[in-house]
Amino acid sequence: MRIKRIFLGLGSNIGDRKGNILRAVRMIGDKVKIEKMGGIYISKAVGFEDQPDFYNTAISGFTDLSPEELFFFLKEIEKKVGRIERFRWGPREIDIDILFYGNEIIEKKELTVPHPRLHERDFVLKPLIDIDPDFVHPVFNKSLRDIYENLKERSVIGKIL
Repeated sequence: MRIKRIFLGLGSNIGDRKGNILRAVRMIGDKVKIEKMGGIYISKAVGFEDQPDFYNTAISGFTDLSPEELFFFLKEIEKKVGRIERFRWGPREIDIDILFYGNEIIEKKELTVPHPRLHERDFVLKPLIDIDPDFVHPVFNKSLRDIYENLKERSVIGKIL
């Protein structure tokens, strides 16, 4: 397996939001050589809005895990941090998404990469831009900075770290 550069998005809005994210990042480091972490931003919930604000960040790193192995590894970390499955877009102790896996485009039942809605979400794009504003989205063939600049709706309230 070749080593791939990956980008992951992390979010939390239940319990110790910052602690949940930092704990998950430490665990991710067991199988991903973490390169950079973007800022941690606070944002309004999207989808189901009647819930606490989220803390969100992104990390980049390198792994030799396949996309599927990475997906299941991240799901195990979510369980260890204490995630309880509730309902779509509901409150979460931790949520970890594969945003990019190299420049690959993956469309499977359980896994779509690049993340299908990241181009619509400033709370994903802002920490990604902190890491690599010139990274080119393999589907839209535009830099993260260009995608962010053309966003219509924004939910980020501020930056906490």
